[in-house]
Amino acid sequence: MNKIEPTVTPPAKASGPASSEAVIVPPAPPPAPSMAETAARAAEARPGESDPRKLDQLSRIEEKAARIEEKFARYEAVLTRAETSLERSAQKVDLAAGALDFAGLREEFTALRQRVNATPRFGALLLTGVVTALITVLLTVLALKYGVPGLLGPVVRP
Repeated sequence: MNKIEPTVTPPAKASGPASSEAVIVPPAPPPAPSMAETAARAAEARPGESDPRKLDQLSRIEEKAARIEEKFARYEAVLTRAETSLERSAQKVDLAAGALDFAGLREEFTALRQRVNATPRFGALLLTGVVTALITVLLTVLALKYGVPGLLGPVVRP
């Protein structure tokens, strides 16, 4: 189906009432046949009626197309191998990243265990409390008996 496009013409000066001119657009020329259509027509031609040069040219074109298809197949195989290799590498990286995460967690747990083991246990805390209480009582008794020089005189007389 041909597309009809209007042409733009400068407006004519109207001397009287509005003039109505019809714009006539010639139909577009038919499109040129593509190379594929030309090759298809050449393939449909009967060998007996065709020129030998045309058949030779057609066979060269077919050979070239076959070589291009072979190259495409080779490139496709190479790209498929590369894609497979890339997928394998990605899986290895994922596994390595997972292993690194576990190693990091293991190290953090080990450090936390060492800190917990370094904290004093109940016996050490109890001993520290008793010693602190005894020292506090002793210092309080001494402060009451002898006083604190400059702050407090002796409260209890010997």
